[in-house]
Amino acid sequence: MMSNIPTDLNKVTKENIDKEILRTGIIAELDAINLYEQLAAKTENPDIKKVILDIAKEEKTHVGEFQTLLLRLDKQQVEELETGKKEVEKETGK
Repeated sequence: MMSNIPTDLNKVTKENIDKEILRTGIIAELDAINLYEQLAAKTENPDIKKVILDIAKEEKTHVGEFQTLLLRLDKQQVEELETGKKEVEKETGK
């Protein structure tokens, strides 16, 4: 994503704007996690690797914060996450 909002927020209805803002935040954090983990994998400097992976971990916390807020606003998302969890358990037997 690299600083581009994937959705034109000006076209989102007022009732959905907060959900879209939170989803955009999740996308940005996931993008950052991917970037930092790729960078950490490329460096041979253990100090750089350690710090970059710590930053990636912080971004994962941010995903959790955005998701927590999103789940408060979008009950369908809550239901679908549970459905997805059940499908994985059924497919994997775990």
